Amino acid sequence: MSELHEVLESYLTVRRALGFKLERQETRLRSFVTFMDARGATVVTAKLAVAWAGSQCGPATWSSRLSTVRSFAQHLTNTEPRTEIPPSGIYPPQRRPRPYIYSDAEIDDLLATMPALHRSGLQGRTYQCFFGLLAVAGLRFSEAANLARHDADLEQGVLTIRETKFGKSRIIPLHPTTIDALAAYVAERDACPVRRKGRYFFTGDRGAGLNHANVHKSFAVWTRRARLRLKQRSGPRIHDLRHTFAVRTLLGWYHDGEDVERRLPALTTYMGHTHLRDTYWYLTASPELLDHARLRLEARWEATA
Repeated sequence: MSELHEVLESYLTVRRALGFKLERQETRLRSFVTFMDARGATVVTAKLAVAWAGSQCGPATWSSRLSTVRSFAQHLTNTEPRTEIPPSGIYPPQRRPRPYIYSDAEIDDLLATMPALHRSGLQGRTYQCFFGLLAVAGLRFSEAANLARHDADLEQGVLTIRETKFGKSRIIPLHPTTIDALAAYVAERDACPVRRKGRYFFTGDRGAGLNHANVHKSFAVWTRRARLRLKQRSGPRIHDLRHTFAVRTLLGWYHDGEDVERRLPALTTYMGHTHLRDTYWYLTASPELLDHARLRLEARWEATA
């Protein structure tokens, strides 16, 4: 192992001790250090960082890849003064894709399609309930997939989401109809002794956690059947179920005449966002929400005129 690899291990340990998971960053930094080793380089330079960031992947990720190296380089300057911190602004910033907001009919079709795609075993019902929970609770994919059996308290009607994207845990209250749907799934799941002994709420046929690749494959099949995705083009994502939940919640508050600014922190907490600005983003990501915000602002101006 090269000295730079050893320094990387130290960097990852320190950052994780501060609560950062760094799953994607670790993969990127190991690739970068291997890139340097292949060139016989022992000191990080801006030229090497830019060359690595712009290689192998498409332009959409160049900025974030360089940002990952920049943080690592800042750490390295503490022990290697020759380290160069790559400048920002070399690559255009990565833009968040505008979310696709599913209609009620599309979500109903998604849930109806899962059992039809998987006629044997409980896989179809598992995927149906899995996607249904994402849609009604706004969970991240990993949060639902990693949900432990004992963290789904259906008697109290709450989920405990532990150690999420930013190392935080939170409680998610569920609607009575969601509780009933999940309870029905539990009864079917626990009829199989192997599944009943599994540690995850959503399990595969052998009681293990969900195979993420299979879940994504089934979702992609549905999007093509629903004509939301052309064969060779990208389309709506599973993560857009979470976006749909957020946008619909905000729209519901606007329609009900709620003080959205006052209630926004509650949605931030519910969704597990670290900063309020992450939730505010939905106001600009949805044209309908932006229009509601504009009308509220105009009304305030008229009231003070």
